[in-house]
Amino acid sequence: MTDNLRGLDLIRDVDVQLTVELGRSTMALKDVLELTEDAIVPLGRQVDELLDVYVNGKAIAKGEVVTEGGRFALRIVEIAGEKPRVAEAG
Repeated sequence: MTDNLRGLDLIRDVDVQLTVELGRSTMALKDVLELTEDAIVPLGRQVDELLDVYVNGKAIAKGEVVTEGGRFALRIVEIAGEKPRVAEAG
């Protein structure tokens, strides 16, 4: 085990906030105040786009929504800083 991994052992049990962002929208305050039940707010993301995953406000990954046991879940597809995987031909 390297010294860096041993250092991480000290903080492995620290709670962090994980946030998954479906999309964003910019609206005037007057439009926000007029929102009612069943109002639809378009988000600036396509259905097939990967979602942004943040830990304590810092982008760490991209993922996609899946369902597991009747609940929503997240499949991590790409870790920030890593090159996306390319399927091997063959």
